Amino acid sequence: MRKHHGMRPQDVVLLLKISLLEKQAWQGKAVAAALGLSAAEVSDALRRCQFARLLHPEHRTINRPRLLRFLLYGLPCVFPVELGAHQQGLPIWLPPNRKWPMLSDTYVWPTTDGPAWGATIEPLYPGAVVAARQDPALHELLTLTELLRLDNPLLHVSAKQQLRERLLVSELG
Repeated sequence: MRKHHGMRPQDVVLLLKISLLEKQAWQGKAVAAALGLSAAEVSDALRRCQFARLLHPEHRTINRPRLLRFLLYGLPCVFPVELGAHQQGLPIWLPPNRKWPMLSDTYVWPTTDGPAWGATIEPLYPGAVVAARQDPALHELLTLTELLRLDNPLLHVSAKQQLRERLLVSELG
């Protein structure tokens, strides 16, 4: 077994993608293509996630309670973010039908062909913009994780609650 050198940002995105696919059979190559990663990167990420006990190796299922704890308490410390200048980009949209605090700004992942302008957030990993465009459910999960990375307590409360619903309700249902 290779040495574990810590989690990488793409590992988090991989786990979020797998959480959406878990009820069906999934293959590493398909996940790699969906996330813009190589098959080797996915293999290494799976190995790191198994070592961190975020992924059950024999079932290839996510340890959802552990992932939720990591997202809520580890992610903001390990992968923090600060708002950047206003630029064109892909909006980090808030899921509809939820009560969100009134935002004074729009948040975007910077990209020259994005449909919105707002305060920029560097994505958790470079391929997040492409992956989010291809998968609205992943876009929503990535949005919630990005909101956790920001230092905004008002957004944290709503994002935490929604991640709990999405990750733990799926486990029970």
